[in-house]
Amino acid sequence: MVESVIMMLIYLCLLVGVIYLVIFVLGQLGIAIPPPIMNIIWVIVLLIAILILWQTFGGRLRGIG
Repeated sequence: MVESVIMMLIYLCLLVGVIYLVIFVLGQLGIAIPPPIMNIIWVIVLLIAILILWQTFGGRLRGIG
């Protein structure tokens, strides 16, 4: 259980870090991303994070109810 939580946190940190790095590099190259597109990107990242959480805890929480 602890190992899966640690791996989940590592995956989430890597996901957010990679997306932030890509956005930062594009900004430094002069490619401006409009704020609505930035919001859409972060919503997609949030949905992926929810899927990772679901995969990690979905099987364990199903038996509680």
